[in-house]
Amino acid sequence: MNETSPSVDHLEQVEDVGGAAQPLLQVVGLTKHFPVRGDLFSPRKTVRAVDDVSFSIAKGETVGIVGESGCGKSTTARLLMHLMKRDAGDIVYDGMQVGRALSLRELRRGMQMVFQDSYASLNPRLTIEESIAFGPKVHGMADAAARTLARELLGKVGLRPETFANRYPHEISGGQRQRVNIARALALSPRLVILDEAVSALDKSVEAQVLNLLADLKREFGLTYLFISHDLNVVRYISDRVLVMYLGEVVELGPVDKVWDAPAHPYTRALLAAMPSSDPDNRTETPPISGDPPNPIDPPSGCRFHTRCPFAEPLCANATPKLSDLDTMGHQAACYMAIPGSGHSRAPAKKNDMGANAA
Repeated sequence: MNETSPSVDHLEQVEDVGGAAQPLLQVVGLTKHFPVRGDLFSPRKTVRAVDDVSFSIAKGETVGIVGESGCGKSTTARLLMHLMKRDAGDIVYDGMQVGRALSLRELRRGMQMVFQDSYASLNPRLTIEESIAFGPKVHGMADAAARTLARELLGKVGLRPETFANRYPHEISGGQRQRVNIARALALSPRLVILDEAVSALDKSVEAQVLNLLADLKREFGLTYLFISHDLNVVRYISDRVLVMYLGEVVELGPVDKVWDAPAHPYTRALLAAMPSSDPDNRTETPPISGDPPNPIDPPSGCRFHTRCPFAEPLCANATPKLSDLDTMGHQAACYMAIPGSGHSRAPAKKNDMGANAA
């Protein structure tokens, strides 16, 4: 292949080191606290934005993250991309610990991000072609090859290169800008793409087009997605597994159909109950969740949701429930009601206890 006619795989994808069985991304104990300036009479405090978050993403799957605004979704994404420094925790990419076995430059080759604000993400002084070609040029590709690659990627995301390559961001629509951002993310041949509210600013018809585009690109390039959104319908459509966050913590994690059909955490049930319905006979008569989220500077003790939970008991305020396995299908929840033998009045009995009772 000569330099003047590259294809989209001209920048080779980062090598698969550990094989299909090894998770592409493992996050262990990820923590980020933001200091809040105090005064002479009050001690310095911190906002607990992300608090001991752990999860993994298998190769080729899409994991969705949902939760109310301020729960830590976007902060988690920025920590993974190293756009801000984490306070604690380990990030392992395909078996290589980031910062030790894997440099930040190599990580950026293998992991890219698409942001919510499609306009602010693009340099207004660069044409669309120049914006897409910028990353490959930084990583050593010749200017002519990078521009040809940019035009090829524009075609992949459904934009005619001859029409859009020389336009500036303000000359195209929001949906077209988001397609440009997706093309720019693919220019380095990443294996993992983080999509932070990537379709939330689009109208529904354009949103559907972009979601279908993401599904097609995932199949064509063998991508893995981390999809962050507050729209539960979108998350169910695109995700294989879903992770539910509340006030900086993971409260439920599991296969998307399992979480939708049998939510184990009352916060997850409240989120699902709040989803709008097109059926006039299925209108929400009472609010599924009451009150505002607690202040992240001073979160409640124990389970952080207990101040808004209708099933809270003294146990919930006194001790923090751990994310526990509920079955063998990967469904986990951090709720005493779902953990067998936890001591909550609604908790199921332990299996060995049930066997003893049957005997």
